Parts: sequence; C-alpha cells; structure tokens
Amino acid sequence: MSKKLYVKLLISILFCLSVGAIGAISTQSSVDGWYTTINKPSFNPPNWIFAPVWTVLYILMGIAAGLVWHKGFYHKWVQTALYHFGFQLILNAAWSILFFGMQQPLWALIEILILFTIILLTIKWFKVVDKRAAYLLIPYACWVAFATLLNFEIWRLN
Repeated sequence: MSKKLYVKLLISILFCLSVGAIGAISTQSSVDGWYTTINKPSFNPPNWIFAPVWTVLYILMGIAAGLVWHKGFYHKWVQTALYHFGFQLILNAAWSILFFGMQQPLWALIEILILFTIILLTIKWFKVVDKRAAYLLIPYACWVAFATLLNFEIWRLN
C-alpha cells in the first residue's frame, strides 16, 4: 500500500471518530439521567456495549471512506459516493442529538429511517468505486437497522 493511501485512511478514520465524538457528547448528557428512566425493550443491550461497537464501526467507516477517496476525488463516482457518505455522517451525529440530547425518540426514529436509507445508498455508490469499501459498511448498516428497531420500541413503550 502506498503512503498516500495510508494518509487518506488515517485522515478518514480520524474524521469518522471525530463525528462519533460529537454523538458521544450528546449521549453522555442523557445516558445517566433521562435514558435510565425510560422503558426499554427486553433486547436492549447493556450501556457499556455501545462505545466499543461504535468505535469499531467508525473505524470501518473511515477505512471504507479512505479506500474510496484513494480512487481519486476528481472522479464523478468517487465524488458521488463521498457525498452520500458525508450526508450519512451528518445524519449519524444528528440522531444522537435528537435521541439523547433533545430526548425526542419519535423525531430520532424518523431521522434514523432516513439515515438507514442513505447508508444503503452509500453502500451502493461505494460498491461502484471499491467493493471492499462497500462491504466494510455492511456491519454499520446492520447495527443501524438494529438501532432503528430499538428506537422504535423505545418510542412505542414510552
């Protein structure tokens, strides 16, 4: 692998982890307060699992974005793929703000449905550019699908 690829991977991973940090800040404000008081479904994972799972997912997302970026930002398909990726990252951070920061499970549910759709579109465009990058986003899509179900159940129970 070339030095340019390593640099792009590192920048992409750090960028994704930074977006994750924004979500974590919003999450921390409610995870020990409001979140403990609401009804949750029986399949709700323990709180400690979220940070390591999201860290791994952000690293995978960063690697995927770096692989796509390395194909050449001048290319229309790369630009389209990274545009979708950036949009889903914004939605990713917004979900934490809506759900935990603003304590609005219904708005967060609507938003996560949009997020999931954009993730699927991002996978589609990443596959056009680099199939490995698309496959790296599959665990993220699966986790967000689970998070959508969890969000729905929390909204329903409360």
